Amino acid sequence: MSTYKLVTLDMDGTTLNDRHEVSEATAYWMKKAMEAGVTVCFSTGRGHREVLSYTEQLGMMNAPMVTVNGGEIWTRPHVLHRRELLDPNTIRNLHKLAMKYDVWFWAYSTNGETYNKSKWLVPADSYAAYHWLKFGYHTEDDEIREAILHEARSWGTLEITNSSPWNLEMNPLGVSKASALRELCAMLGIDISQTVAVGDSLNDIAAIREAGLGVAMGNAQDEVKQAADVVTFSNNEHGVAEVLRKYVLKAEVPLWS
Repeated sequence: MSTYKLVTLDMDGTTLNDRHEVSEATAYWMKKAMEAGVTVCFSTGRGHREVLSYTEQLGMMNAPMVTVNGGEIWTRPHVLHRRELLDPNTIRNLHKLAMKYDVWFWAYSTNGETYNKSKWLVPADSYAAYHWLKFGYHTEDDEIREAILHEARSWGTLEITNSSPWNLEMNPLGVSKASALRELCAMLGIDISQTVAVGDSLNDIAAIREAGLGVAMGNAQDEVKQAADVVTFSNNEHGVAEVLRKYVLKAEVPLWS
């Protein structure tokens, strides 16, 4: 029987390969873990709608789910447990910052829509008409990204991470995949030492540090690897499957044949 009762999996760069697919090996070991009584769930920066097709594909319809970096926690894919919102004035300031530096940006609302530089609000300043979950920026210009980070951090109201080296992601202060992990433990009645957290980016790092076993993907950012207990294979080499086989199920069989 597994020592670990809960495994939280990031999606992009972790469970999904670079083609945004779940490999056969990964799907196989996820199924084996669930059959063994382990709760396997996604903990992702993606919005709710962007996760559902994968939960259906993988038979995870009774599993909890964490979306928008911990901004939403779901008891099951369609049953909301808790939601943490960004203040509309904060969204206003984040949007102004995006316009100041002329970078790509996006924002998640509870209506399921993703608003971005190409499709913003109508009228453009109607921030208070929506309930906001997360705001993000993308730029490959290191100086601009650092300037945005410096200014946003100075407000003292945001949890700032990334899901790639070229973006920044903003949630309410204190909201993270780690805070969601603690909440899942309370929901499931387990100790955090019985958890595994797997990811590749800075939005995973707090949960990786806090989990009983923190795992970085082989393709993870260096800071994530340094924070992890172990480093597995890359997302294109079935790294999640290897974590489930080796550390969760402790199976003495090949990863895939």
